[in-house]
Amino acid sequence: MDIKQAVQDQFGAAAAAYAVSEVHAGGIDLEAMLAAAALRGHERVLDVGCGAGHTALAFARAAREVHGLDLTQAMLAEADGLARTRGIRNLRLRRGDVEALPYPDRHFDLVTSRLCAHHFVHPIVALAEIARVLRPGGLLLHSDSVSPEDSEQDHFLDTIERLRDPSHVRNHSVRQWCAGMASVGLEPVVLGSWRIEIDFDDWVARMRTPPEVVREMRKVMDRACPRVREAFQVGATRPYSFDIPIALLRGGRAAFTSVG
Repeated sequence: MDIKQAVQDQFGAAAAAYAVSEVHAGGIDLEAMLAAAALRGHERVLDVGCGAGHTALAFARAAREVHGLDLTQAMLAEADGLARTRGIRNLRLRRGDVEALPYPDRHFDLVTSRLCAHHFVHPIVALAEIARVLRPGGLLLHSDSVSPEDSEQDHFLDTIERLRDPSHVRNHSVRQWCAGMASVGLEPVVLGSWRIEIDFDDWVARMRTPPEVVREMRKVMDRACPRVREAFQVGATRPYSFDIPIALLRGGRAAFTSVG
């Protein structure tokens, strides 16, 4: 399967649902990203994988200008509609691929990536492109679901994610993201981690997961061992609800490059 085409197919059909998704419209990770950015009003910001625009719109209220990039045109249309409704005029939307960013070197003060990096086919390529477009002293703020270090828990999360969404590539661990950032010259710092409760019915409805696949996902959750069920709090508050681990990382580009 061409994953990038699958992303466009999946999210083109689901774009309207993401425009009203509470998980994407706000949350503790978005609040933490805004606090970490400490915008002063002069910054040029790029939000990669902007989707329906929730993160880009939040940053546009405090930055000089924000550019939102997404692979799926229908998502950009939703973002444009939200911007118009809210009277936000400093958001520039563009269709494009995070692995080949259509911007010059050292163009942005801040790059944000929220709840989208598990769709990156080549995450190191994407990180290298992000590092390229950051000015010296610029920052990447990266928030996404992450895989547990425990192999059994990782397998459980990866299985239900892939069943729900064929365009899902992989959750990576915090350790892997830190190593990836370091490999492209971004100094990694873990700013926070959370477990966010997922409403199963809303989660699968948003992605329009077929009923027969939903039944298979429930079987996977029913068969999970007690240790895995406890780790993800499966069914703790409502049938098939579960907690998903989220982490926020900062990647800083050095302000100066030494010359040997």
